[in-house]
Formats: sequence, structure tokens, C-alpha cells
Amino acid sequence: MSQNDKRIANCLLLGLMGVLAPAMSWAQETAGPNQGNTAWVLTSTALVLFMTLPGLSLFYGGLVRSKNVLSVLMQCFAITCLVSLLWFAYAYSLAFGTGNDWIGGLDKLFMAGVEEESLTGDIPETVFSMFQLTFAIITPALVVGAFAERMKFSAMLLFSALWLTLVYAPVAHWVWGGGWLGKMGALDFAGGIVVHITAGVAALVCALVMGPRHGFPTTAMPPHNMTTVVTGAGMLWVGWFGFNAGSALAANGNAGMAMMATHLSAAAGALAWMIAEWLKFGKPSVLGVVTGMVAGLGTITPASGYVGPAGAVVIGTVAGFACFTATQYLKRVLKVDDSLDVFPVHGVGGMLGTLAAGVFASTELGLFKGQGFATGITSMGQQLGVQLVAVIATVAYTAVLTFIVLKLVEKLVGLRVGREDEIGGLDIALHDERGYDL
Repeated sequence: MSQNDKRIANCLLLGLMGVLAPAMSWAQETAGPNQGNTAWVLTSTALVLFMTLPGLSLFYGGLVRSKNVLSVLMQCFAITCLVSLLWFAYAYSLAFGTGNDWIGGLDKLFMAGVEEESLTGDIPETVFSMFQLTFAIITPALVVGAFAERMKFSAMLLFSALWLTLVYAPVAHWVWGGGWLGKMGALDFAGGIVVHITAGVAALVCALVMGPRHGFPTTAMPPHNMTTVVTGAGMLWVGWFGFNAGSALAANGNAGMAMMATHLSAAAGALAWMIAEWLKFGKPSVLGVVTGMVAGLGTITPASGYVGPAGAVVIGTVAGFACFTATQYLKRVLKVDDSLDVFPVHGVGGMLGTLAAGVFASTELGLFKGQGFATGITSMGQQLGVQLVAVIATVAYTAVLTFIVLKLVEKLVGLRVGREDEIGGLDIALHDERGYDL
């Protein structure tokens, strides 16, 4: 090759490098976190925290009697603070650390190794941990509805800390942290097992162990402020988009379909509960329609990323009727004082939704063929078997451990306020404040 040819070749090579350099630089930049996915999960994290503060707080606060409204708001707020610090100290490690099939290890104690550069998938681990923290916050906060208006504040704090450690963190690891249910192939897109079944079953055990409020069931105990209830319910509906669509951990079609499924199920659940109540009592109530909405949201949660719009409508409709029936049976027949209907709405809804995920995620279901989005399902029957094992194991484990935790708390600080304090109201008895001073 002549000198002139070499010069021409070098010029071409330099030109080619100039063209490729921006692309090479762009490829290096995208090796870090995906900015779109990160932005969406950051937004979803804020939405899920919004569900507890102020959504669930206002929803529960309006449902209790006026003499107990501050106690419920205080419980939700205190749980948020307590769980946040426990998550930092050890609970994140127990749920998502490197461990065995049953529990995470201690490699992430005090967020060890969780740095700006560390990733979970293609989002920063800091964002993933914060997102999961908001789930860990709302789960024990849901349980508050079972013992509202009668548990000591000190007992509530101790119960929540122990329950997070012994129930929530292990079950989260089973399903999402590399544990045995996840390896088995159990489907729980956003927390039907981890959040709603555990909270619902714990609520039922709390109601049974603590016994009913004074006056139940002969004394009427209606919500003191339905305006607050509806306001909180609306916040829950909006926040649930972060709960379910955010669980895709990406800004993609899966998140979009999960959001659509979530909305349709909520709407179907609200109307189904309203119709059931209308038929039974002759009038539809505002309380009924918002509770049906929550039932639809809770029931679609485990299936939200695996089903299509039609499946979501069916799931929400079944949830509205089934959870309404469960609520009536628990209170009117069994006379169990689950104060704010946590078990019939979240527990029953979580179980139904977990089983429904196995049905509607399958491509075998005639009318809904092609609308299932889960991968690795070989047959509906096989997947239903896995889902049933997950439900039974979670119910049994949660019931036993919750009972043990309650008995331990009872021995240490006592569970229930005295009769006079309960009749006078927890706002004054426990906090020396009133919700309203008009």
C-alpha cells in the first residue's frame, strides 16, 4: 500500500470513529440506571406512601367514632415512622437480602451496600428499597382497622414491630426475595399474598384475640365522618396506580396494562358492592360503594400485571359481591368485631385475587385467550395448585405467628385499654387531645 493510500485509509478510519464515538458514548451512559424506569418507580413510591399518609389515615379516621379519630391517625403516622427505621436497620435485609428459601440474610443490615451506583435490575437499589418500604408501611397500617378503638398505643407499636419482623419480612422473602414460593412459580404481581392476605388474616386473629368493642353488636357504631371516608378512599384509588403499575418496576406496556386492570377492577367492585347492598337493604350507600372500590383494588392486586381488561372486570365484579357477603357474614352471623372490615375486604379479596391470577393469566381460558401475560404457565390446573399452596401456607403461617405475637405483647404491656378509657375515647385517654373542638 502506497503512502497516499495509507493516508486515505487513516482519514477514513478517523472519520468512522468520529461517527461512532457518540453512539459508543451513549451506550456507555445507558449502562447505568434506566432513567425512564427510575422516574416511574420514584413516582410510584410517592404514590404508595400517599396511600397510607394521608389516604388510609383519612379513610380509617372517618370510619371510627369521633372520640377515636386522632388515635387512628396517630397509629398510621407512627407506623410509618417505626417501619421506616426498622426497614433501614434490618427488615429490608430479611426480605431481600441473600439468604435461603425462608428468610433473607443479614448482608444488607443498615442498608449495607445500598449505594448510589448499586442497581436492582435497571433501577437504583435505593429506589427499589424505598418502593418496597412503602409496601411494608401500609401492610401493618391495614391491620389497625381490626383493633381500632380499643388497643393500647404502646401495644400497637410493639405488635407492629414484631409482626413486621416475624410475618411481613419472611413472607415478602418467600414471594419476592428469592424464597420458596417465588421459586415454585407463585404469581403475586403487587402484593395479594404479601400485603392483603397477611394483613387480612392478622386482622381476623387480632379481632378474635382482643374481643369486640364494648357495645358490639347491639350498639350502633357508624362512621363519624363520611366526607373524610370518601376523601381517603379517593386517595387510595389514585395511590393504587403506584402500588400495582409501579410493581412492573418499568415504564412499559406491562405497567400500562396493570394500571388499566387496576382501574377497571376498582370500578367493577364498587358497582357490584353497591348493587348487592341495594338489593339487600333497599338503598345504596356511600360507604358501600367506596368499600367495594377498595375490595376491587385489593383483589386485582396479585393479578394486575398478569391479566387483561376483561379479566380485570370479572375479578372486580366477583370481588364486590364476595367481599360484601363476607362482611355481612362475619359481623351479622359470626359476630366478629373486625372494626373496619379488614379481613372480609383485604383477606378475602387477597385470596380471591391470588387464585384468580392463576386462572386469568392462563392462555387456556377460551373467552380470555391471549389476554394472560404471565410466562412459564404450562396449565391452568397446575398454576391454580401453586396459587392454592401459596394461599394456604400464607394463611396458616400468618395466623399462627400473629397469635404468638399478640400473646407476647399481652404479657409484656397488655393489649387493651381499660373500659372507662374505651368508653371515653382513645383520643383523650391516650393522647390528651381531641379531633374536633368546635
